[in-house]
Amino acid sequence: MNLSLRWKVALGTLAAVLVGLLVAGWLVIRSVEQTELSRMAEMLETRSSLAAMALRPLFDQTGPAVPSPLLHTTIRELSRQARLRITVIKQDGTVLSDSAVPAEGLTHIDNHLARPEVAQALASGRGMDIRASQTTGERTYYVARLLSEPARIQPGVPVIRLGLPLTSIDERVRHIQQDLLTAFGAAFLLAMVLSLWVSRTLTKPLSEMAAAARQLAAGTPGIRLTVSSSDEVGLLARTLNQMTDQLETKIKEVSDDRAQLLAMLIAMVEGVMVLDYRGTVVQVNPALERMFALELTESRGRHYAELIRHEGLTALVSAVLQTRSGQGGEITLSPSGSCLRVEASIAGGNREQEACAVFVFHDITELRRLEKIRKDFVANVSHELRTPLTSIKGYVEALLDGGKDDPSTAAAFLEIIMRQSNRLNLILDDLLQLSQIESGQVLFRREPVELRALLERTVAVIKPLADKKHHTLELSLPDDYVVVEGDEERLVQVFINLLENAVKYTPDQGRISMAIRQATQSRMASPRPMIEIVVADSGIGIPEADRPRVFERFYRVDKARSRELGGTGLGLAIVKHIVEAHSGHVWVEGNAPRGSRFVVHLPVAQESSTTISTAAGNI
Repeated sequence: MNLSLRWKVALGTLAAVLVGLLVAGWLVIRSVEQTELSRMAEMLETRSSLAAMALRPLFDQTGPAVPSPLLHTTIRELSRQARLRITVIKQDGTVLSDSAVPAEGLTHIDNHLARPEVAQALASGRGMDIRASQTTGERTYYVARLLSEPARIQPGVPVIRLGLPLTSIDERVRHIQQDLLTAFGAAFLLAMVLSLWVSRTLTKPLSEMAAAARQLAAGTPGIRLTVSSSDEVGLLARTLNQMTDQLETKIKEVSDDRAQLLAMLIAMVEGVMVLDYRGTVVQVNPALERMFALELTESRGRHYAELIRHEGLTALVSAVLQTRSGQGGEITLSPSGSCLRVEASIAGGNREQEACAVFVFHDITELRRLEKIRKDFVANVSHELRTPLTSIKGYVEALLDGGKDDPSTAAAFLEIIMRQSNRLNLILDDLLQLSQIESGQVLFRREPVELRALLERTVAVIKPLADKKHHTLELSLPDDYVVVEGDEERLVQVFINLLENAVKYTPDQGRISMAIRQATQSRMASPRPMIEIVVADSGIGIPEADRPRVFERFYRVDKARSRELGGTGLGLAIVKHIVEAHSGHVWVEGNAPRGSRFVVHLPVAQESSTTISTAAGNI
């Protein structure tokens, strides 16, 4: 059974008081009994001497060997005066006379030779015993002695025994017990009240401290104890208040540090995973969750291998935890193909759920892609420049070897050199233009541009080229004005590029269309409405796998055909940069049943409030 401290103190105090009262009562009663018995022993000794002196004349050498009336009368008179029971016993144990027994009843009394006091008196002249009398049934104090003087003991001298009932002593002890019981009961009640008061006084502050400690453990701030005394309990309360202040300060510091740490982890674009010495996850941040598609709430407390199954990462983590040294490496995720740089450092924890190693994951997918693009760009530039330069060098060497002597051959070679020089010049011009756009050196004008007129102007420029290949060139324009904000010449360059590509890669007697309509859904979030311009053709089309890369520099689906048609491989890259500089977006789609559809989204000018009607017709 669980008892509160208050009841433990109260019951303990009461138990101690009760034991003390019982011991004190026993000692008092025992002392009273001993005192009364000592007094009674002295009285009996004195009265036994007096009785012996009174009876001794009746027992001289010629005294009665059998009871006589005079002996009985003397015994009763002495008993009445001394208020004692007097018995005369022969040395063989026969009772000669007894003041408590009539003369005719002496024959029925047992032999007293075995009585302890009689045996002692016969052996040493004196004897005493306390017991219940077999004759009267009362607890009696017996004192026995020989009737003669100790110095003149004669054979056959009887024993005189005095008996005093202890009823008076028992009665007095009983009264004392009643008085002690009353006094001790009152004392016990008083002690109980005092113990309850003392226990409440002592335990109430402790209970308040326990309640405050529970509230503090539950996270309740501002807990304070009232200090009402200067004793040890008050000192404990003050100490607990000081501890509470220090604990709240520490908790606030830890909370602030944790909040800052969590804010840093959440804000980091790098993934972070903290493991203990066994490889159990202690902490992960949202960036890592996104990288590996983890559930953040289910990650902590689990082994990292249950969450991330990657052979390269497993080998790296095992090496770090075994050697306790910082290491690094790169891993590639499948099927996404993301490339991650992993850096590991040791935190030093050696217990469960204590940081032992910290792994930081850097997503270098874009960096690797840019490196690949750079490498491809360098290789493509080298290849694109080498082709006309090789041609020029070859024809120059042919001229030097004697071709210059033949006018017709020299003219043909020089014409080829001119074409290759023009091609080289176009490549360099496009590279320079693309470089200027990317570096921000080209300043785009921001002025209202009426899109319908711009497209009509663009189609007029391209129409002669389309007529040469007998293409059908369709232009679907809305009846209302459509105004965008931007650089008109650069936008003309965009649509000329798209139309030129359509003419180049569409076989003779093909179909090319251009249309304007309101964009119902844009691939990029924009607070302004977007206008959609679509350039579609019935040409050779672009395979779906190549569509995301057609806007890269020098990327060609069919390199041989592109060079044959005179493309530099930079036109669509320039288109993409110009459109994005106008806060727009461009992409390519398939065109049923064949061909390509280049889609350009441009934001409508803010001051334009015209309604754009969707052009009818199949594009």
